[in-house]
Amino acid sequence: MPKQKLYKVIGAASIIAILVFTSSCTLLNSDKGKIGETLKQPERLDHVRASGDDDRLVIGLSIDTLEEERWVKDRDLFKAAVEELGAKIDVRAANGDDAKQIAQAESMISSGVDVLVVVPHNAEACAAIVAKAHQAGIKVISYDRLILDSDVDLYISFDNEKAGELQAEAIVKQVPKGNFVLIEGADTDNNAHMFKQGQMNVIKPLVDKGDIKIVYDQFTKEWIPANARANMEVALAANQGHVDAVIAANDGTAGGVINALTDHHLAGTIPVSGQDAELAAAQRIVEGTQTMTVYKPIPKLAEAAAELAVKLAKGEEVNTDRTVFNKKIDVPAILLEPIAVDSNNMEETIIADGFHKKADIYRNVK
Repeated sequence: MPKQKLYKVIGAASIIAILVFTSSCTLLNSDKGKIGETLKQPERLDHVRASGDDDRLVIGLSIDTLEEERWVKDRDLFKAAVEELGAKIDVRAANGDDAKQIAQAESMISSGVDVLVVVPHNAEACAAIVAKAHQAGIKVISYDRLILDSDVDLYISFDNEKAGELQAEAIVKQVPKGNFVLIEGADTDNNAHMFKQGQMNVIKPLVDKGDIKIVYDQFTKEWIPANARANMEVALAANQGHVDAVIAANDGTAGGVINALTDHHLAGTIPVSGQDAELAAAQRIVEGTQTMTVYKPIPKLAEAAAELAVKLAKGEEVNTDRTVFNKKIDVPAILLEPIAVDSNNMEETIIADGFHKKADIYRNVK
């Protein structure tokens, strides 16, 4: 384990910490960080809060989308955790619109929130948010998805490369040899690239050995399930249906893949991975059409992120023990462990944590 990295944040009259939820990550590197240095406090510009506001800290959350089950859970859990810590929260959802997200972030910065929280849709475009926040003396936390080419102050997520490894390991266990299709996430989401890196850590040696042949490999625009379905249709047509396994980057893309397989009477016969432990995916797993999902205990992530945001707002110390390179700097990072879930451990993971109810998961199983 690398030497612990200590970041001491000097408090100011009102600090906006922008938590940027970014869904997908760059190469982890715990050796390149300047361990032991103190985060520089950017020059502070004065804000004026709206009249009538109380004196509580305000955390702003600029989130990519609320059109997916996963992000609604993050929003609700993070909001509850922030309020439990005595702060207020301002939430804005851009729903995949880069310009809208930047405008919303600017609005929160100028309104005088004490912590602005952002989940970037585009890992590179949101570097503009970091720059604007720093001009105002505001710290930025990148939540789940890493903001690239920026001086973002802190990154909290799960180990996304590990998530990709879990996906590939589960599928290779089912199909050690054969034709593989890779249905990745959005090319604009850095996490998608990290998931793929993890997958390739597992399958490339088998490709080099000749056991596995990647017959189709495509990113899915905007993570949209319909686009994943279209990609899978192309993969099946290009290979005359001779596909043995599918590594899908998340549960949404897995759902699109399985819809395509259903149309060809192949659902349940070809292993398919997923991620995020969505209810529909958990149902497909127990029904036999999806092989696994990667469960990220979101309550732990949301609660930890809320604590970090409030600490930064108060000028308290934040400690990390690793960094992630974002193409510009080694970003102080806190990474939680993801968990592979299939029908064998559904009970002691997703159900035991109360993430989904057993009755809902097994609703369609007789």
